[in-house]
Amino acid sequence: MKLVPLMTYHANLAQALPVGQGMYGNRLIVEVDGGAFEGPRLKGVIRKAGCADWLTMAEDYGHLDVRATFETHDGAYIYIEYIGKLELTPKVLAALEGKGTTEFGEAYFVTAPRMQTGDPRYRWVNNLICVAQGKISAGRVDYRVFEVQND
Repeated sequence: MKLVPLMTYHANLAQALPVGQGMYGNRLIVEVDGGAFEGPRLKGVIRKAGCADWLTMAEDYGHLDVRATFETHDGAYIYIEYIGKLELTPKVLAALEGKGTTEFGEAYFVTAPRMQTGDPRYRWVNNLICVAQGKISAGRVDYRVFEVQND
């Protein structure tokens, strides 16, 4: 296998809505307030409506559960969803509070994006297996997304 860069993207994050302590950890809903994505075959914006991370904060890790709608530069809609893990280091916790930033690879922050569309120009995304690495800054999260390909 090899990892081939597919796109980068950033999402602007609204203030987290505290759901509270549940049976699996402290649940937060972090709504997405727009963003953008770009790669060799994909380019566009992240729509605001209905996009969020239903984040569960456990003792050492945050468990991501994200859904978003990407709108390509030529008018196609791509539904993207992913799960992931975010190591809750002191630097990550500070960045989540808007008091600093993290860099790619500084903490374990890995996701597995999956995409769906009916648009014939982008149907190829329906069959991709992807992994991504993230970083955090005040009110923003950035990702590098890679397509998993055979050698």
